[in-house]
Amino acid sequence: MTTQHTQSPPAWLEWPFLDDGHRRLAMELDAWCQDHLPHIDETDLRAACRALVSALGQGGWLRYCVVAGDKGQFGGHAAELDSRSLCIIRETLARHHALADFAFAMQGLGSGTISLAGSDAQKAAYLPAVARGTKIGAFALSEPDAGSDVAALSCRAEADGDDYVLNGSKTWISNGGLADFYCVFARTQADAGSRGISAFIVDAGTAGLSVDDSISVISPHPLASLRFENCRVPRSCMLGPPDQGFKLAMRSLDIFRASVAAAAIGFARRAMQEGLQHATRRRMFGQTLADFQLTQAAFGDMATAIDQSALLTYRAAWVRDVQKRASTAETAMAKMAATESAQQVIDRALQMFGGKGVTVGNPLERLYRDIRSLRIYEGATEVQKLIISREVLKPFAPH
Repeated sequence: MTTQHTQSPPAWLEWPFLDDGHRRLAMELDAWCQDHLPHIDETDLRAACRALVSALGQGGWLRYCVVAGDKGQFGGHAAELDSRSLCIIRETLARHHALADFAFAMQGLGSGTISLAGSDAQKAAYLPAVARGTKIGAFALSEPDAGSDVAALSCRAEADGDDYVLNGSKTWISNGGLADFYCVFARTQADAGSRGISAFIVDAGTAGLSVDDSISVISPHPLASLRFENCRVPRSCMLGPPDQGFKLAMRSLDIFRASVAAAAIGFARRAMQEGLQHATRRRMFGQTLADFQLTQAAFGDMATAIDQSALLTYRAAWVRDVQKRASTAETAMAKMAATESAQQVIDRALQMFGGKGVTVGNPLERLYRDIRSLRIYEGATEVQKLIISREVLKPFAPH
């Protein structure tokens, strides 16, 4: 899934939410993608992901996933994670190839808690390798009975001298079985709900940690369940203060949730592009498919949906980056709108291809599978609606 070289910058790059650095980033990454992502061998999925992480690291793009440190010692691009840069990178990669987007996104999410709350020693041990693409991270939060309801997680971490001992399981873990380390969330207080959760860095080779089973999904990427059986980690592996893991998880998700919306926009833009190329070439009944008013109306809907989603997404990122305030409602709106509308855009583009659209190997068939999970992970659409309504109702809550 590749595109032709862009003749001129797309109009959305001129939006006021972005600065010249973001515009250069988008153009340079697009050119890099055209040179490095034309053919990805997915025969061995894990090998493909490792190769992509390595390539993204060598290209310097993974530096945007981690913080730099006051002297640049942690390998990042900037002192803080820049949400707009993350969105631009994910949108661009997703437009070219979903697996490349996945490889980038999981490096960010997998190490995000270290960037946010890690000690200098933890940052030095992991972040430079993440930026180089020589270590792969994973975010281990979900459990069989704790998905959207994170406060219900039951994986335990019990203090034992200078260590913590982890017992329990995790599932739906992207990069499960591939990662070199996991940022794991476990219960450190039995009856404290979300206030009794802590976060830990657990290296893949730690005794007591095993990959329980691999999970196959419609848009293939490394996904597995994990099991912890008397898995002992030093206290120095705790991320941030004790019992603050829930807040840390939410902070990390708040940063990267907007980038999920951006990935959906990338998928939608690619579908639109494929649809336009096909409709202007496909002849039927003495004219092209694009000459029919029904086709033109579809493109009008698709273009509007994409711009609506992009405006919401880059607004949310701008609120966090520039206004330096919580963007909970804005991010939830962006994630919900972008993923839902991208599904509709891709479906309409696929319809224009007729039977060819559902043929394995057609870009629209791949996009149709790629988009579906984005409406679920990092907060399903239904959860986003609840988040938005909660934020809207806050000023009216009794004091």
